[in-house]
Amino acid sequence: MNDLFARHRQVLPDWLALYYDEPLEITHGEGRHVWDANGNRYLDFFGGILTTMTAHALPEVTKAVSEQAGRIIHSSTLYLNRPMVELAERIAQLSGIPDARVFFTTSGTEANDTALLLATTYRRTNTVLAMRNSYHGRSFSAVGITGNKGWSPTSLSPLQTLYVHGGVRTRGPFAELNDRDFIEACVDDLRDLLGHTRPPAALIAEPIQGVGGFTSPPDGLYAAFRKVLQEQGILWIADEVQTGWGRTGEHFWGWQAHGQSGPPDILTFAKGIGNGSSIGGVVARAEIMNCLDSNSISTFGGTQITMAAGLANLSYLLEHDLQGNARRVGGLLIERLRAVAAQLPGVREIRGRGLMIGIELVKPGTDEADPKSASTILEAAREAGLLIGKGGGHNTSALRIAPPLSLTVAEAEEGAAILEQALRSAY
Repeated sequence: MNDLFARHRQVLPDWLALYYDEPLEITHGEGRHVWDANGNRYLDFFGGILTTMTAHALPEVTKAVSEQAGRIIHSSTLYLNRPMVELAERIAQLSGIPDARVFFTTSGTEANDTALLLATTYRRTNTVLAMRNSYHGRSFSAVGITGNKGWSPTSLSPLQTLYVHGGVRTRGPFAELNDRDFIEACVDDLRDLLGHTRPPAALIAEPIQGVGGFTSPPDGLYAAFRKVLQEQGILWIADEVQTGWGRTGEHFWGWQAHGQSGPPDILTFAKGIGNGSSIGGVVARAEIMNCLDSNSISTFGGTQITMAAGLANLSYLLEHDLQGNARRVGGLLIERLRAVAAQLPGVREIRGRGLMIGIELVKPGTDEADPKSASTILEAAREAGLLIGKGGGHNTSALRIAPPLSLTVAEAEEGAAILEQALRSAY
């Protein structure tokens, strides 16, 4: 393992992040578990950064990929592609967007990049609204709208980005307000911001902010924003890369918690739909999707083998009601963790929905972030056989819990017990 780590450092970028003091090589997985190169078994509560959505080595997906690979793996979008059309039909119907068109990419970054291209072309402006504490990917344009300086290595951008309040409920200038007043204050801030600039192309927002530590506004905030945006024709882009496909339990899409003013104009997705395969994409109304006046293709977006994986994975998800499982098992896990947190001075908040749970940490007796303890807890959980994630934004540190949606009650209890001990080791 040390040899592989040395080789990694020799040939890969210094900024390519690795977890753990002794980085882990995962060699195989099954269900909700993975194994490392030394034969150690772990309960996986992070799923390849929310990507292994249903289960590791899911037989239905493995079979679909194997059978497709035996026929043809790839032909590009220059040719008709039956699996791509079939998956696009299902996603268009599930999206809630009327007269929807779907374009497949290889990642969430590329999906958001495409959404920004569509919105700015359709609206003929390069000004974009984004949320503070947000994360939208690694490309030049996506970094330019990311409101989290820990993941934004340059201020150069093809876009003019203006940042809006509201993505973090329990911090910032409106944190002490009740939910109704919080929404009203954020809407007032949005109106004031729009009074100082030419009308932007779009607002892009994660219904629950992923990298930022699984933070979210009160339900209905983006619906209230949308009423204001519609007055000027500004589009709403829902970044569902982490929140889509039922992970939040209560809804299939995160935007549905804010759906009182209708669905978004553009929706981006990735991660979970491929269960590890490289699938991203954009859904938009036909008039928006078709606004480009030049030719385009996607060499690897929508390739047959990833579409076969996506179709099999989506079918499994729907047929086994994994959204309902996320609601039930996630609810139990959140309550179990809240009971533990009530006894620990370093846990500021347990938040989230379904199987998308954040644990915000602070230095005991203060409201300051505690990244050192976050790393300590991450290591302790790994030592005890549990893999989790971490994140956070401005002066925050959080642990991120996002298991595959097929998690059982027994596995949730096992993971919660390990987390309890890991938290107690730090506090």
